[in-house]
Amino acid sequence: MLYCVEMDVAIPHGLDPDHVAKLKADEKARAQDLQRQVRWVHLWRVAGRYANISVFDVESHDALHDILSTLPLFPFMTMRVTPLARHPSAVA
Repeated sequence: MLYCVEMDVAIPHGLDPDHVAKLKADEKARAQDLQRQVRWVHLWRVAGRYANISVFDVESHDALHDILSTLPLFPFMTMRVTPLARHPSAVA
């Protein structure tokens, strides 16, 4: 199943900068691992915001939730999830 996930990150001001740097490094490593597993199939930055639009290819809603909740920045994210289906006019 394909999902479009829009992620906005809002790290609280005053959080320890070393902790934030570690979270960001861990987030990058986790995202790259999921991309290598071909579960996170597209990752696009939203220009001008600390946000991304991503496409995931996973087995179910629960599998997607399990993956998203493992992201180190998950506690600081607002997400919008949209299940995707093939459009009948799309060229195969």
